[in-house]
Amino acid sequence: MIKPLSLIAGDSIGIVTTARKIDPIELKAAVKIFTKWKLQVKLAPHLYDQYHQFGGTDEVRLQNFQTMLDNPEIRAIVCARGGYGTIRILDKINFTRFLENPKWIVGFSDVTVIHSYLQEVLDVCSIHATMPIDFPADASENNAIKSLKQTLFGLPLQYEFPAHHLNRLGTMEGVIVGGNLSILASLMGSPNELDTRNKILFIEDLDEYLYHIDRMMMNLKRCGMLNQLLGLIVGGMINMKDNKVPFGLDAYEIIADAIKDYNYPVCYDFPAGHIDENMALILGEKANLQIDKKRVVFKQKS
Repeated sequence: MIKPLSLIAGDSIGIVTTARKIDPIELKAAVKIFTKWKLQVKLAPHLYDQYHQFGGTDEVRLQNFQTMLDNPEIRAIVCARGGYGTIRILDKINFTRFLENPKWIVGFSDVTVIHSYLQEVLDVCSIHATMPIDFPADASENNAIKSLKQTLFGLPLQYEFPAHHLNRLGTMEGVIVGGNLSILASLMGSPNELDTRNKILFIEDLDEYLYHIDRMMMNLKRCGMLNQLLGLIVGGMINMKDNKVPFGLDAYEIIADAIKDYNYPVCYDFPAGHIDENMALILGEKANLQIDKKRVVFKQKS
């Protein structure tokens, strides 16, 4: 797996949107923080274009992203936000120059489309982490932002947090793949469907009906994506919806039911996803999780 070089002071970092539109005021904090890190901030040429809910037409968003990929001076690309729309441009992206000069691509949620392509098709690591849309307006650096900085600048990651009652105890060590559950399910049957065999799978989601979570987990199970894992990490599953007739299980319980036939370690309530404490993960890179009755310790070299 190809791992992009860490950043150093003076490097350039690009901001682009591949999905939903973004407003200049929503990027002020990120520009301030990246500048404080002594990085040169480069905005995509038509970053603030709008086309319905998108950050410009497909052609504009494609060209913005392609420009960032092809510019050898830009050492990392941060997606400003998620939403929906990345899949509409994915197959027209030319990664030739990117592979000659690999750089970190950062984001989560809809950016799972790009993460999966990088890992499955190109064998390149990327960063699942908070995005500028979620940076505090006062430009303060919360734990999520600090973890992003550590990752970009090549510092090791270590998180420790309380155990969840559904956790399966043990140690998992291996390459992490995954991202947003809804996106992963939508990619099945495509060239960047995840190969989860002998990997640690990470999933998170928000704003889904509980029966949708069950349907997606059953789909992953039937397609063999859950039976050969080294371990499973379940991040935030928030703002879930239910019907008049309750489903009867919450999101974590639905996932626990889907994997009840397997014996690998499982960590629930991992601090990543659509939550304030959205800690960085390097997808495509090895990590170690130790899960005991009281706590979980996560370690990964960036």
